[in-house]
Amino acid sequence: MQNEINIPVILDAVRKAGNVFLRDYKQNSIPKTRDELLQQLEDIDTWCLHSLQQDLLLEFPAIPWHIGDEFDTDAQRTPAENAEYWLCDAMDGAIQYLQHIPGWTINLVLVRDGKPLFSVIYDPLANEMFWAKDGEGAFMNGKALTISDKTDLGIMLAVFEYGHQDKSNTGLNEKMGDTVTKLLDNFGIVRNYGPHGLQLAYVGAGRIDLFVQEDMDTFNWIAGLLIARESGAEILTTDGDLWKWGSESLLVAQKRISEKYLQIKSAK
Repeated sequence: MQNEINIPVILDAVRKAGNVFLRDYKQNSIPKTRDELLQQLEDIDTWCLHSLQQDLLLEFPAIPWHIGDEFDTDAQRTPAENAEYWLCDAMDGAIQYLQHIPGWTINLVLVRDGKPLFSVIYDPLANEMFWAKDGEGAFMNGKALTISDKTDLGIMLAVFEYGHQDKSNTGLNEKMGDTVTKLLDNFGIVRNYGPHGLQLAYVGAGRIDLFVQEDMDTFNWIAGLLIARESGAEILTTDGDLWKWGSESLLVAQKRISEKYLQIKSAK
């Protein structure tokens, strides 16, 4: 296990992969069948993982790799058994990429002892590289990040998200509908953007004031969670408990905003 990690090497590898996708952006045929969609998604995962592995193997030869399959709910409940591993979400927002619209990133996390040690999110379209290391802060293109210090809900931007769990018999659709209603009733601006990790990084950058999701989406969250936390955000469940790996909801904001949201949620 390597105590020190070569951050520039990691950032260069992620940037290289993202820039290849940027070069090919809008060159694919938008998928028109389920089979076409699944094949193009698989192609993205395969190529991105190969590129990252190839560039990081020499520096980190002993660290294994895991793909963050956001459709596998059970796999998201606990960290892998390895003491240290790369967790790769080859492209967060791949659907947007294939549909020729913005909102896609390359995400990579180094997990150690069941917790994210280092994470990076690269947005090629904006040329923005977000990264964080546990206990050492969060940064975007070399600049330290800090969360929003707004106090007026009327000018705050809140975002809601959802994942790929089966919502047919779980009440999740109703719960999310109630969440969106409460956001619309209390926050000045409410949006749903798409790439979960990038939105969490935006909380860290002070661009988004509150992120809320009522189902489990660990693999989509994990890179952005470290960035948001290292920027000063509070990482909770929507019940107000401290978030841990496997939690089935997520609330991320500065402490004062989280407290206001939880009061709103509990009000009848």
